[in-house]
Amino acid sequence: MTEPSKTAASHSAPADDDIDLGRLFGLLIDHKWVIIFVTLLFAVGGVVYALLQPPVYQADALVQVESKNGPNPFEGLESMMGEETKTDAELGILRSRMVLGQAVDQEQLDLTITPRRFPVVGEFLARRGVPRPSFAEDSAWFPEESVWAGEEINIGEIMVAGELAGQAIELEVVDAQHYRIHLGEETLGEGRVGADEGFLDGQLQLRVAEIQAGEGATFVLRKRSRLGAINSLRGRFSVSMQGKDSGLLNLSLKDTDPQRARRTLDAISQIYLTQNIQRQAAEAENSLAFLEEQAPRVRDQLNEAENALNEYRAQRDSVDLSIETQSILDRMVEMEKRINELEFAETELARRFTTSHPQYQSLLEKKAQLQRERDQLEAQVDSLPETQQEILRRSRDVEVNQEVYVQLLNKIQEMKVARAGTVGNVRILDEAVVYPTPVEPRKKIIVVMATLLGAILAVGGVLLYGLLRRGVEAPKQLEALGLPVYATVPLSEEQAKRSGGLTGGGKRHKKGSLRDLLALSSTTDLSIEALRGLRTSLHFAMLEATDNRLMITGPSPTVGKSFISANLGAVCAQAGTRVLVIDGDMRKGHIHNAFGGDSQGGLSEVLSGQIELDGAIRSSKQPNLDYIARGIAPPNPSELLMQARFTSLMEEVSARYDLVIIDTPPVLAVTDAAIVGKQVGTSLMVARFGMNPPQEVEAAKERLENSGVVLKGAILNAMERKAATSYGYYGYYNYSYK
Repeated sequence: MTEPSKTAASHSAPADDDIDLGRLFGLLIDHKWVIIFVTLLFAVGGVVYALLQPPVYQADALVQVESKNGPNPFEGLESMMGEETKTDAELGILRSRMVLGQAVDQEQLDLTITPRRFPVVGEFLARRGVPRPSFAEDSAWFPEESVWAGEEINIGEIMVAGELAGQAIELEVVDAQHYRIHLGEETLGEGRVGADEGFLDGQLQLRVAEIQAGEGATFVLRKRSRLGAINSLRGRFSVSMQGKDSGLLNLSLKDTDPQRARRTLDAISQIYLTQNIQRQAAEAENSLAFLEEQAPRVRDQLNEAENALNEYRAQRDSVDLSIETQSILDRMVEMEKRINELEFAETELARRFTTSHPQYQSLLEKKAQLQRERDQLEAQVDSLPETQQEILRRSRDVEVNQEVYVQLLNKIQEMKVARAGTVGNVRILDEAVVYPTPVEPRKKIIVVMATLLGAILAVGGVLLYGLLRRGVEAPKQLEALGLPVYATVPLSEEQAKRSGGLTGGGKRHKKGSLRDLLALSSTTDLSIEALRGLRTSLHFAMLEATDNRLMITGPSPTVGKSFISANLGAVCAQAGTRVLVIDGDMRKGHIHNAFGGDSQGGLSEVLSGQIELDGAIRSSKQPNLDYIARGIAPPNPSELLMQARFTSLMEEVSARYDLVIIDTPPVLAVTDAAIVGKQVGTSLMVARFGMNPPQEVEAAKERLENSGVVLKGAILNAMERKAATSYGYYGYYNYSYK
């Protein structure tokens, strides 16, 4: 046997399990228009999405938190321990339910009024200022309940109780002075603008202040829970500090309504300022109450100390202190004064912090240090004469209590002044201002991201398609299976135009079949030139065959078997060979369409004994070319082929013709090809470019071999020039050479 020459590229094809980067890059080039289309589609979708999204505006304000400069009864303590940074506390206060809750109540943020717009583009048209069109009233395309630009309602007050909380309540405009309330499919009643109305036995109390909308316009009212409204506001509200320890706080709020954003942020700033003043006044009041509570007690202690000192001097005849004792006394008085200050501060801190707080711990450490120094002075006092010790201790008590009492009186006066003139340590530097342009959506970013997503999905889809659909793309892949490639038949665009079913390579576009023979109508077509090369290869390949019968089969449907069989027969007939083409696919064969005949009166009738062989053989427009149609589809095609009548038919037609070509059904679909293959000397397998995976071709080959049929070789059909593969260019070069 003479093997056909190889027409593939000289380099080896990659294994099926390997990833060929060159092939993947070629797939992208082959499907560039698909990628461009999908990318543009996503880009347009991104533009539409960005335009339809409601704009979100941002309002900003600036607040300063100053250090406390007013009178402080414990400012000496703060100088000893350092001032505590309170920025985090102020940030927490601004985001607290105390502040945000008052803003929700003041601006009615727990009430949402949603106008029912025209579907999809209604919000966009309203933002563009499109008013209600005059023809919308009588048009079915424009729902009457749609709200257009310039139409709105003003709710003066609404109270919702019971199960109505959180439910959607529809307000339908009747006219400029009346409205109608709906809850689901139920109509609750009508109301008048400016009047307090009640519905559902008082569960819904409503006062509509103003209506500026056309008849039928519908608004959806929903009264949310106060906590839900606070959390929603907190999600749109942000606070940040401007610089480290600067005391400047940036406040920002996002909202789809710019005016509501400005009003709400101003409300938050004012509420924060007010509560700060109230808090400062409360602190001054608490400190004053504490000092006034301590003053009588210290005064009593001072009186007791003075009486004790006078009595002792009277008993001892007015003993005076020496210079050394006076020095120790002055030091002890100063020490006791500082300890008393710390004790006052400890009492105040105990009301605000636990003993584990860093400030509390620092105070205790300083107090312990002073107490140790006082104990050292007490040790010096013990070395003095008894009279000097006693007079020193009594004098110390008097002077210490006197210092503390005077200090208390001074602090009380200072706190009274502070209480009367409390202004707080917060001031609003910049009131809320709304940016003129929306901060969301970021249209450019959305369009860019949508375009990138489209490109990624398109590229990923093409690559996935190429990885999953690994059909035969090179003759070497078939030769690796032990099948010599006798021809690579290019995809015929001419046949695609002429055929309503199988294209030039056997590609099925829609229900239909071959309409004529391409070998007769377009003799210079590349696919016909390839079949002429196949004719030459078969001439030498069939020299050693036992007969002149040739079976054309394939692993699956729509690989182009019928196209190859019919046009190969025509090409051989043009060379002077007497050829008979038999449609061996008695189920779905359509060889008769290529010759312009009917399926009836064909192979199935001959095998079933209904007609004679001469009655089934039909001539064609091409001299020396006859054919036998499939006949009426029988219920048992395989059984008919296994009868002796089929063997006799094969022997008889072999004697009459130089070449008998039999087109059979797919190998993996039915067993007909295995039966016919036992009756012929030469069998060829047709594989379609990019359609039949090597594993499928190998399975078909093994099935035939298990039945005793040896394949002579293969035909690679519908070969295409693609960037995904460098195979086939040599074959195209040969066919294009003139």
